[in-house]
Amino acid sequence: MIFGVIYVVLAFMLIMLLRLTYFFPSLSKEEGETEEGERRKEMLDGFQGYVYAAIIFITIATLTNTYFAIKGTPWEGHFMEWLNIVVRLMHITFGIAWIGASFYFVFLENALNRTKDVREELAGNLWAVHGGGFYYLEKYKVAPERIPKDLHWFKYEAYFTWLSGFSLLFVVYYFNARAFLIDPNILDISPAAGIAIGIASLVAGWIIYHFLCKTALVKKQALFALVGLVIVTAFAIFYTNVFSGRAAYIHFGGMLGTLMAGNVFFIIIPSQKAMVKAAKEGEPLNPELGKHAGLRSLHNNYLTLPVLFVMISNHFPSTFGFSNPWLMLMIITIGTAGVKHYLNLREKKQLNIYVLPVSIVILLAAAFISAPPKDPGACNDIISINEVNMIVQKRCVSCHSSQPTDDVFTAPPNGVVYDTPQDIINMKEKIMQRVVVTKTMPQNNKTAMTEAERNIIRCWIEQGGQNK
Repeated sequence: MIFGVIYVVLAFMLIMLLRLTYFFPSLSKEEGETEEGERRKEMLDGFQGYVYAAIIFITIATLTNTYFAIKGTPWEGHFMEWLNIVVRLMHITFGIAWIGASFYFVFLENALNRTKDVREELAGNLWAVHGGGFYYLEKYKVAPERIPKDLHWFKYEAYFTWLSGFSLLFVVYYFNARAFLIDPNILDISPAAGIAIGIASLVAGWIIYHFLCKTALVKKQALFALVGLVIVTAFAIFYTNVFSGRAAYIHFGGMLGTLMAGNVFFIIIPSQKAMVKAAKEGEPLNPELGKHAGLRSLHNNYLTLPVLFVMISNHFPSTFGFSNPWLMLMIITIGTAGVKHYLNLREKKQLNIYVLPVSIVILLAAAFISAPPKDPGACNDIISINEVNMIVQKRCVSCHSSQPTDDVFTAPPNGVVYDTPQDIINMKEKIMQRVVVTKTMPQNNKTAMTEAERNIIRCWIEQGGQNK
């Protein structure tokens, strides 16, 4: 069935390519500047969009078919690892492009010269030097008298960042929902229910935020930010009471990323299209469109650092493994947003001496609050490596072995194995952090490691963690 669909789409894509190459040959420079040339160019762009959509569909169908074909075989783990690598790399690449553009254009808006030798139709200008060259940029109050043909749009960076991130959510958390999404110690629900809750929460987040932006509250920045903080805190608490720690953080970041991508797709780009259309047709422009789009772009700018933190958070169990993970998440969200606010003020030359120090103190508070207790308990007996090895063999090697027996991991996670006592000694610092302090290993405590066993491992490490 899947292969039949692939063949149909391949045929469709081939037809589109033939139409592109035969019926709409390449335009010369002179033809491209005519009205007919512009129309044909728009048609070309439209057909290219269909071809790209067909390619994406074929890729997804092929990967899906491959997954089900090798599911349950030794190839499954290898396939999922490489799929994770490819999608993650795409997500990072597109994310860098999108966030870089966001940072740059907010910087431009903040740093514009708005008074000295500025023409009437301009909102401001800026001289810059970069990469061995000088640049001069101008921003119009509304639009130039004549819209240039080669107008660059910044939108695909946002779209592909969200699409690759959503795909990564499936690859890492939804395809292995029992292992990564659901933690029975938090809420024992089915994978289908967990996936449905996760996707629905992204939609709900956008609806609530979009509704809030349509109220008069959006004109009162401080109050809007406070209400927004309360709402996202509620989402953080909700996620950490439904999903595993890692999954809760990723869904929180996914929710913020959905707000950002929604702003681009539903508000910013439509507003820009309406402005371009009005300028081309000589109709009066609505300046409120630009202001509203600019406000949503500013919101995106403040969300970037919290989202970036979430993207790397699964490498740091001190955050999602904390006893109240939502609190840690919100502390870092507020602190990083504060750092971004300081940078925005600095670009405007409106320095505030309190914003950055307060933001840093908030971030340092996360490290202080999550620190392990100074006196976790006395270790009266001398613990040997043999005792620790027995615990590790019972609770850990189903995953962390050169030949895992776990039903999800067909290869040792991150290449970490505990086949010998020396392997345990080599990784004792990591074991201390993951098993004793944050208790994030075993994953969702799948093998039911007890507190007594964790204390034995702790005492062995505190006693030097030697092979004796």
